[in-house]
Amino acid sequence: MSATLPVEDAGRAANAQRSRKKGVFLIIGGVAVLGAIAWGAHWWTAGRFIESTDDAYLQADGMTVAPKVSGYVADVLVGDNQAVKRGQPLVRLDSRQYDAVLEQANATIAARRADILHGEAELAQQQAAIAQARAQLDGASANEAHAADQVRRYEPLAATGAETGERVSELRNTQRQASATRAADAAALQSAERQIATTHAAIEQARAQLAAAEASARQAQLDTQDTVLKSPIDGRVGDRSVRVGQYAQPGSRFMTIVPVQDVYLVANFKETQIGMMRVGQPVTLRVDALPGTKLHGRIDSFSPGTGSQFALLPAQNATGNFTKIVQRVPVRIRLDVGQETRKVLLPGLSVNVDVDTRGARDNEARIERENGRG
Repeated sequence: MSATLPVEDAGRAANAQRSRKKGVFLIIGGVAVLGAIAWGAHWWTAGRFIESTDDAYLQADGMTVAPKVSGYVADVLVGDNQAVKRGQPLVRLDSRQYDAVLEQANATIAARRADILHGEAELAQQQAAIAQARAQLDGASANEAHAADQVRRYEPLAATGAETGERVSELRNTQRQASATRAADAAALQSAERQIATTHAAIEQARAQLAAAEASARQAQLDTQDTVLKSPIDGRVGDRSVRVGQYAQPGSRFMTIVPVQDVYLVANFKETQIGMMRVGQPVTLRVDALPGTKLHGRIDSFSPGTGSQFALLPAQNATGNFTKIVQRVPVRIRLDVGQETRKVLLPGLSVNVDVDTRGARDNEARIERENGRG
């Protein structure tokens, strides 16, 4: 009797253990089934509408700072990674040669203005000379007419013997001299009147030279102003390569101003993913530099073509063998983040992107109806 009790106890213990294991398996199986149902429900209601990619990088529209004029760098007014404001001086070139050109242009302007004043004074003097010549011509004409009258009066007297022929000859000589004087005065008046046109031409030429000198002065002023390079936008200094003493040529790259406060995201989605994407759809972002943090944004715009269309050497698929490659379309995404977060986001950082396309289901139905599939 005593020998059978341990055997029965062992059997009951084994049965209890099997029951516990079976219960555990049932619980695990139930949890797995519930989890699968929950996952399936989530996928059906949301997951199948999410388009994801890890081919996404933060970007900013940086501006390259380069000189318009040549010269030696006199001062570099900013340091690496420094925050700057729009219009803030960055680099100053040696401006002495441009200052000299400006002074020369201003001197030329003064000389041309003096030429105009001189021409106007000559014009006034010439007008006075014309008035004088016209008065002399009037006097000469009057003398000529008087001499002619005298000749006409004395010629009959000489014919009758009442006056000598010598007297008539003297009067005729006086008439010829008066005619010559009148002709000379008329020529002098004509010459003076023609000189007016010459003086006007000289004044217009001086004015044209003044306009050219003023244009040269404005260009010299611009060159002088361009010796101070200013920031075109708000941002931070990056890729600074300028140094004091180096000789700069127009277009030489000095630095880049990066508007880190206006950073945005460009995600490159496969062409098979963008069918239901629309501007304004919500986007969830996970930046590698901020592990565990979810950021949010919205689709801002789509590129007008795939990346291959804007490549330096676009593909020529009409020649040779062809292998189809899935294309990618750049999608610009606007970030909805605060100022503190933007301080961490820098151009070039990698991002994982999830786009919720559920808002385009109505568009999908319309597309199907348009193509006769609805």
